[in-house]
Amino acid sequence: MKTNVRIFLLVCLFALLLSGLHIQAAEPWATYRGNLQRTANTDGVAGPSAPKVLWVFKSQEHFIAAPVPHEDQLFISGLGAFNVSSFYCLAAEPKAAQRTLWMKSTPYLKLPVVSSPALDGDKLVFGDGMHQTDGARLHCLRRQGGLPLWQLAVPGTLVHLEGSPTVAGGRVYIGGGAAGVLCIDPEHVSLDGKEMDLAGIQKILDQKWQELKAKYEADKKRDPDFAVPPNEDQLPKPSPRRVWQQGEGKWHVDAPLAVAGKQVLVASAFLDKEQLGDRALLSLDAETGSVRWRTPLKINPWGGPSIAGDVVVMGGSTIGYDTKLLKGARGEVAAFNLADGKEKWRKEVPGGVLSCVALADGLAVATATDGKVRAFDLASGERRWVYDGKAPFFAAPAIAAGVVYAGDLRGVVHAIQLSNGQPKWTLDLTAQPEVKTSGMIYAGPALHGGRLFVATCNLEGTHAGQPTVVACLGDK
Repeated sequence: MKTNVRIFLLVCLFALLLSGLHIQAAEPWATYRGNLQRTANTDGVAGPSAPKVLWVFKSQEHFIAAPVPHEDQLFISGLGAFNVSSFYCLAAEPKAAQRTLWMKSTPYLKLPVVSSPALDGDKLVFGDGMHQTDGARLHCLRRQGGLPLWQLAVPGTLVHLEGSPTVAGGRVYIGGGAAGVLCIDPEHVSLDGKEMDLAGIQKILDQKWQELKAKYEADKKRDPDFAVPPNEDQLPKPSPRRVWQQGEGKWHVDAPLAVAGKQVLVASAFLDKEQLGDRALLSLDAETGSVRWRTPLKINPWGGPSIAGDVVVMGGSTIGYDTKLLKGARGEVAAFNLADGKEKWRKEVPGGVLSCVALADGLAVATATDGKVRAFDLASGERRWVYDGKAPFFAAPAIAAGVVYAGDLRGVVHAIQLSNGQPKWTLDLTAQPEVKTSGMIYAGPALHGGRLFVATCNLEGTHAGQPTVVACLGDK
């Protein structure tokens, strides 16, 4: 009898552990940089050992948001002239017959997009707006074809959805600048005052799209010179259910969120010019949005939280993404207890840490504007190594199979041994014959299938306005 009781208890304990793992685990790329550790790699496959440029997508747009690879596709948003935005689905395979699979821009996208998307099964979710704009929309597109499913309008001054969403537990969580934090039910939407599930909405949208295409074909037959192709902005615009909103008018949340179990980790900034916001790390209840704990921060946390086990790590910077302010920038890397927000350790850095910190193999790896990549012991905060990239870093590092990948503002990609910080290889994108253009790397590279995806930006600096690229690096 006692043996049966022990077995029963062990089974219950095992089930409980599995349940906990399920809560912590997220679908690949359902959150910023692919996982809570922000490694920008979800398949564990080693990156290129001796890289070469496998393909290049050339553009006049500036790539500020990090690319998101999934299966044989790559999703990335670009910012063009007059802040006109485009959102691309590119073929990731080197021998693809067509690189651009689909693209969204005006009139459907009315505001700039600097948010990386989150994957939700066969759907993509991303926000729009940036600091120069007021009011924003959260978009949900179908991954195949890109047709819209719903959008949520979030009005207000200093409201923008810059940080990537997180999809967890059937909900979408996103920071909205001065709108605080929003929790959305993506499966239940309303149209013309009627609430229905997503399957019902999809049927309505499909039917309307077919009607628009049929009308266009008919117009071409009547008068081809005046026939106007249909666009997604002509479709009905269902809106998802808003579950809760917290911190509106009190916080300023531009950084990506992190959802771990029943906690939503929020990095809020204080805007010195506007004298608005709250410089703090907060934990919210995922179900209700109520504040569980709040820890004040010394400098603004633009990159947002990373989580490994029961430790939350954040970088901070005295400057934003402004190359004119690089001189004199200061930063820090700090670790906190997930349970109560108490500080575990804090290390000052002589350069701004603008991006999130990547966590792997017991190390916290951070890039900084002083041109250094640093690794800290996750448990103690002791600095393990420093790598000198000799040019400022804005972009987050990526990690796979014991190698750190980082891109700097000269357009150079660095591969660094995670264990000791020794260089493995460097590749100057601007010197590659396939690229033939200079560019800064603002957004963190991403890894999938052994290939490294990286994009450039020429919003400012000596090469402002010059062409940019999205590049795929690999061994083959």
